Amino acid sequence: MGTLFMQPLTNELEKNAAVMATLESAASRAVNEYLVDPQQCWQPTDFLPDMAREDAMEQVLLLRKRTDAIPPEVITSLVGNMITEEALPNYQAFFNLLKGVNEEGNMASENGWVQWSRSWTAEENRHGDLLNKYLYLSGRADMKAVEITIHNLIANGFDGKVEQDPYQAMIYTSFQERATKIAHVNTGKLAAKAGDDTLSRICKTIAGDEARHEKAYKSFMSNIFEIDPDGALLAFEKMMKKQITMPALLMDHATTDSLFTRFSMISEKMGIYTTFDYANIIHHLTQQWKIEGMTGLKDYAAKAQEYLCTLADRYRRIAERLQPQQMVMAPVWVR
Repeated sequence: MGTLFMQPLTNELEKNAAVMATLESAASRAVNEYLVDPQQCWQPTDFLPDMAREDAMEQVLLLRKRTDAIPPEVITSLVGNMITEEALPNYQAFFNLLKGVNEEGNMASENGWVQWSRSWTAEENRHGDLLNKYLYLSGRADMKAVEITIHNLIANGFDGKVEQDPYQAMIYTSFQERATKIAHVNTGKLAAKAGDDTLSRICKTIAGDEARHEKAYKSFMSNIFEIDPDGALLAFEKMMKKQITMPALLMDHATTDSLFTRFSMISEKMGIYTTFDYANIIHHLTQQWKIEGMTGLKDYAAKAQEYLCTLADRYRRIAERLQPQQMVMAPVWVR
């Protein structure tokens, strides 16, 4: 690895892309290490009424009865979680546009990173499929409004603010997979409290996928920290200063009173995903990558280290000052 930095590199992005290229074999191994063979992993039909059976409509009625007591705010958060999962075409395109990932521009490539992006999004695709069908059968959501929102989200595109930098993208995905895991776990707890054990199991199962994907992305970033600690710290600092942009941000065109803003406020109010969670994720990642103990850093990296080691506490203080919203107007998704 040491010879990598002996070559003249025109800029930081080119260096980061070169590091990513050296990790292609790690990405290829991760497909088998962290992902599950399609013949073995769960599929949406494992949790849904079997429409080929004679008692299919009875199963649907039981599903609808289970969801009757779920609070509208939980349905709203469930829809928001589902919409985020349904924008997968944007996420795969985002990943393949990173420097050092798919230089040949072939989405069917056997390159390790391209294999990973396909297999990862294939697993993620089941999440939106399952939640979409469950909500449709429940009758608790205005599915036409939901479909319009998904349409808008995919049409509007996605910008994780990573500037095609693979380091920043690995930070983003490590953070985001953990955030979605937390949101699904907490939604599942509220579903169980409302009496829908099946939906609770669905949310926990999806969260299990997110946990595996989180481990993969954290391992990719751990490799980057080992090879290029200064560059990795700089990328981590950049991403945190921009703040993590949630994937569902562009679910409509509004600049004020947007669907995403209302969805976020409800998630905070219900404890599904909060500012405390944001702070705890920062703390977790700084601990995971042993940021505080790094030594021998360049000046700019040492400054980034100092910033990152105090950031979680800053967000915790912000969270403590926030007052929970007493009245939040729900988005148009819930009947």
